[in-house]
Amino acid sequence: MPEQSNDYRVVVFGAAGVGKSSLVLRFVRGTFRETYIPTVEDTYRQVISCDKNICTLQITDTTGSHQFPAMQRLSISKGHAFMLVYSVTSRQSLEELEQIYEQICQIKGDIQKVPIMLVGNKSDDTQREVDASEGEVLAGKWKCSFMETSAKMNYNVQELFQELLNLEKRRSVSLQVEGKKSKRQHKKDKLKGKCSVM
Repeated sequence: MPEQSNDYRVVVFGAAGVGKSSLVLRFVRGTFRETYIPTVEDTYRQVISCDKNICTLQITDTTGSHQFPAMQRLSISKGHAFMLVYSVTSRQSLEELEQIYEQICQIKGDIQKVPIMLVGNKSDDTQREVDASEGEVLAGKWKCSFMETSAKMNYNVQELFQELLNLEKRRSVSLQVEGKKSKRQHKKDKLKGKCSVM
């Protein structure tokens, strides 16, 4: 089990071209790129709240190819939470997740305490091969959560990451950094109860 630190590590797995990088970039940077650029492995960081303290959400965007099994095992052993992403336009991409899920079970042991989201991406595409109901059934079998997203349309992206953090039971994690107020709110709080001349 990974040591508890100021990092909360989310690992994103899935076949090549399912939109793993697009989901992560949409979440972290709010951007979407039309062109496909294969990923070997990228890590993105974002400040979040862990047990009412500030910590770093570290998102590892993994390769879609099976060329690096050692990297895959290392990502699983270091990860706190996992996103298993497939494209709703590719049944094969859903089937390929079985091997990754089994590897997570093997390395993590008791996965009841491990947050896992099954994610059907590209839900805006009309060339659908996988119905949402099939994703729900598989998520039930794997005892994980399920959500359909569209990185292109920015549909359910923020919700996906928040839901994954909500599944964490060992500590309280949230995208909202507690205690961090805007300058305007800080100023309002400072002036509360004081008179101001108009």
